Amino acid sequence: MIQYSLEDLQTILQLDSRYYGFLDLSDPKNSELKELIQRTITALQDEVAHSYSMNIIKQHDGKLVPTKSDQPISDGEHIKENSCNTQYQSKDFKWGMSNETSSNKSVAEIDEVDVNTYCKLGHLHLLMYEHSEALSAYQKYMRLCEKYWEDHAFLYGIGIVYFEFRCFKWSIKSLQELLYLNPHFTCANEAHLRLGLMLKANGEFRTALKHLQLALIDTSPSTFTDLQVKFQIAHLYEVQNKHKAAKESYEFILNNKNVSLDLKADIYRQLGWMYHCVECLGEKKERESNALLFLQKSIEADPKCGQSLYLLGRCYAGVNKVHDAFLAYRNSVEKSEGNADTWCSIGVLYQQQNQPTDALQAYICAVQLDKEHRSAWTNLGILYESCGQLRDAYACYSNAIKRISNKKIGNGQEGNKAVFSKSSTNGLTKGLAQRVKFLESQLSQAPLPSITSKRRQLCSIEEAWNLPISLEINSRQQQQSVQMQQRQFGKNPSVQGPPPPYPHSHGSQSNPLPAKRSKDDGEYSNQKNLNEQQDKLLHQLSAQNRQALKNSSSPGPTSSTSTSETISDRTNFGSEIISSDNIKEDTDANDLARIVSTVTDQKLKIRCQNISTKLSEDQGLNNYDGTNVSIKYESLTNCNDDTQNNFKDQKPKVEYDNDQESLPTFNIQMDSKQLLSAVKLLPVDEPPINFTITAKNAPPPAPPDCPPQRLTREQLLPPTPSVHLENKKNAFSPQLQEFCLKHPIAVVRGLAGALKLDLGLFSTKTLVEANPDHSVEVRTQVNQSPDENWDVSQAKRVWACISHRSHTTIAKYAQYQASSFQDSLKDEGDKGSAGSQVMSDSDSKDSVSNSNINLKRKRQKNGSKMLRFGTNVDLSDERKWKPQLSELQKLPAFARVISAANMLSHVGHVILGMNTVQLYMKVPGSRTPGHQENNNFCSININIGPGDCEWFAVPDAYWGGIHNLCEKNSISYLHGSWWPVLEDLYKENIPVYRFIQKPGDLVWVNAGCVHWVQSVGWCNNIAWNVGPLTARQYSLAIERYEWNKLQSFKSIVPMIHLSWNLARNIKVSDVKLFELIKMCLLQSLKNVFHLQEYVKSKGVEVRFNGRGKNEASHYCGQCEVEVFNVLFIREQEKRHVVHCLPCALKLSPSLQGIVCLEEYRLSELQQVYDSFTLYRTQGLGQAH
Repeated sequence: MIQYSLEDLQTILQLDSRYYGFLDLSDPKNSELKELIQRTITALQDEVAHSYSMNIIKQHDGKLVPTKSDQPISDGEHIKENSCNTQYQSKDFKWGMSNETSSNKSVAEIDEVDVNTYCKLGHLHLLMYEHSEALSAYQKYMRLCEKYWEDHAFLYGIGIVYFEFRCFKWSIKSLQELLYLNPHFTCANEAHLRLGLMLKANGEFRTALKHLQLALIDTSPSTFTDLQVKFQIAHLYEVQNKHKAAKESYEFILNNKNVSLDLKADIYRQLGWMYHCVECLGEKKERESNALLFLQKSIEADPKCGQSLYLLGRCYAGVNKVHDAFLAYRNSVEKSEGNADTWCSIGVLYQQQNQPTDALQAYICAVQLDKEHRSAWTNLGILYESCGQLRDAYACYSNAIKRISNKKIGNGQEGNKAVFSKSSTNGLTKGLAQRVKFLESQLSQAPLPSITSKRRQLCSIEEAWNLPISLEINSRQQQQSVQMQQRQFGKNPSVQGPPPPYPHSHGSQSNPLPAKRSKDDGEYSNQKNLNEQQDKLLHQLSAQNRQALKNSSSPGPTSSTSTSETISDRTNFGSEIISSDNIKEDTDANDLARIVSTVTDQKLKIRCQNISTKLSEDQGLNNYDGTNVSIKYESLTNCNDDTQNNFKDQKPKVEYDNDQESLPTFNIQMDSKQLLSAVKLLPVDEPPINFTITAKNAPPPAPPDCPPQRLTREQLLPPTPSVHLENKKNAFSPQLQEFCLKHPIAVVRGLAGALKLDLGLFSTKTLVEANPDHSVEVRTQVNQSPDENWDVSQAKRVWACISHRSHTTIAKYAQYQASSFQDSLKDEGDKGSAGSQVMSDSDSKDSVSNSNINLKRKRQKNGSKMLRFGTNVDLSDERKWKPQLSELQKLPAFARVISAANMLSHVGHVILGMNTVQLYMKVPGSRTPGHQENNNFCSININIGPGDCEWFAVPDAYWGGIHNLCEKNSISYLHGSWWPVLEDLYKENIPVYRFIQKPGDLVWVNAGCVHWVQSVGWCNNIAWNVGPLTARQYSLAIERYEWNKLQSFKSIVPMIHLSWNLARNIKVSDVKLFELIKMCLLQSLKNVFHLQEYVKSKGVEVRFNGRGKNEASHYCGQCEVEVFNVLFIREQEKRHVVHCLPCALKLSPSLQGIVCLEEYRLSELQQVYDSFTLYRTQGLGQAH
């Protein structure tokens, strides 16, 4: 058994994932520590392996009867969707345990090997940059430890490992859970940065910006500089096509005297290419001049960057400096011989110079280096077609289409690349598809080739593929792939400077940036053939490449761009495949990792001087004999505290952490005095963490699994619950409310007639007469059939719903609505008959006839018709809309905007669209994409008419399944705009209600119901939210409040503030509802007490600020979580911004310069808390 000194044991105990990036084990100064870690890893592995062996022997001898089953999880389970490197998926631990180990062997593992051993192994492997082994150990720990989320260092460690494996989906999940459970985590800034980078790569720009800004304001030690974070924020603006903001941000960084050469090179490259591509940055001549200047400056700052040289060549080619372009390309190839983009651009030059053989050779080089290179395939097809070789052209075009389709599918399945499918490749796909069809028709009529046929100008694609250079490149590419994997998952940290991300487009369709660049052939027109010197360059480059393929042992290129250009053949279909000469860069996963894994020499230290060391209690310490400690492997537990500045210089203290046993417990039976006394027993040396308004020790919120019951086809298409009202008495009967609360969604027919509602008050004519200049938000959408959603190229059904935002006035939208109706009257008669079928339909699932679907699809396929949907018209101002709002008072109490039985009426301030009325102005095809209501509150929707609306709805129990389908389709469930493909839902066993809402019908959307709506005719709708006083409604609202917090999504219903107002205003007799509200009061009051005790311990005075009448609830200006009662603001700010405690500590760890305010006196909160008791009544559990 290996003997450890007490100091060594303490060192091992405190090492965990928080040292990652700060501890440089390659530094000779840390050689002893590295040797100690390696020795410990070997010892722990041997112990676990020995345990396995003994258990196998016992089982063989019949001495062990397994009682449990532990299904081993493949290491690849979490990475199979994202990682293209499968060589690690079959490995378990370093000592070669197979994942095929039978389940009955695992029981003894649990009995004889402490589960924390696996977590410690994961930490140590991570610090050694052995990511595969770390993943194996972490996953073993995760499936053996029931409450793995309580170990925050584990969540951080496995999040880092997933990040290194480019498994963004799982890395995001782990890091989000970490920050939700402990926003004060030592490495929170590192987690925020990685989340920002991954969310940027996924196209979730708003949330990415929030995380990057939180990383920027954090003053904790980090592996990145403020300027690097600002560079990422600038790049975030660039990928959103906010070019002026990006340019200003880049220039601001350049003006800083501390900017490094590497970062300067990156910024100059970004600026140079922006000037080349973005027209809004000036006149073309001036832009090209600036582009050349900045790219040359980038090369001066980093002469070894092949990407800058490549882009410089592109810019030279753009101003017809062909010789300079070739020189730049040659230098680029020397720096990164495997760059397919460079070879594609060389092919473009040669093709433009009418040298097809040389162009062919260059294109073949490109597609051999990158078989997914659609621009090279497209150019190759154009080249073959221009030479009359239609069969070869057809093969190349087909390959290009296949590559684009594969890439789009890959975007849905892979999280390892920042590739955005919402680029202008859709138009290119459409043009290529049309060309392929044309060539198919030509080839079907063409005679078969014969021996006497005219000699071909170019060799066929098969022959070209087998040229010597092509074979060498193909072989070299395979070698590069292996070496790339070795480097990516190798055991040595990267020591290079952070390469830049490159521009890519997502979301903004007004100025889309193609995934690969496309160029007009006119850009190189009117040129003479290359001179003799230039003509030799291709052969020099080819020879260089052959030599490199034979001799080079270095890994392939790490350039983070994947750019190329597509030329057009003017004589054929160039206009159909050409897109703008912009660039969309695919951010390579290796580069994304190095942005954050790179650490300068000054920062390769153990963090921080002022952090105390607390060691977990360890049995091995009990055997201490004064010199050595006999280490017991299963007793190595994790240190969940911060780490020391230096292992050698500062001797760790031995402490015993029994706080968990002595901490007080809290329950809703406690009164406020008992609560305050218990809080005073809590430690105040660290800030309070894991504040939640749900029960303590609950796992982080997550989407639920769908119900397991398999549904029949009929059950997948359930009839919609509906009731027809005959008179006012029916409308006000208690049974109507009970009916609505009992179903996920319900239609109340004939409501307007039964209550004599004047729907004309909400007609477009009346609205224009009342307030013609009132603002309307407009969504520009594609007109499609209700059960279909096609991508821009009309080639494939997708979930992403196209919707662009703008604004207008009621009067202007009314003109559009009227003109749209008049235009429809001029259409063919068959359109009118099809429309009438829809108008007369009922609640059946086939609410749109097949003839109408086919008609709409045909019209859509022939050309995308766009429409404008007027949404979110605010009717909250009683002075402007008094007649309209008064009319709604005729509704029964449970459906009114304001009612004592409506939770949202107790918020105490306006929440637009929720406790106020919003209006929607529609033309046929207007879509409200899929969503759940804010914080899962119920909603009311009344169709004003004159046309119908079609609704789709899914019960709330299945929202987790829809969330997973959104992820599968690379769309954010909360932030994205999506329209489900019905067949996808049916395949996943998800039922869908489908029905028509006619004028005067009220649709009740119950809590949590997922729904999406499309107008069939011209109509207006009004809608608002309600919160019935039921335990189910409150519980779902709280669950979504917590999940929103984890997702960094703002909850516009302040649930804590609302809960305290409910406690003040109502009496609750429903036991479950009472317990839920009381738990929220308990947790929030406990947090208020604890926060104030912590603030006072920092020497900060808590000042009473009070609260104004109808004052809105407060949210943190940085992370947007609700801030209740205890507010933090910066003393010197002119405009005071409220912060939560975690964000205030990021700004000032000692809270110096921070002012702490309270809205309610503690005595008032205590009185409300103590007074809120269960109301005893003989009736049913109703709120009064």
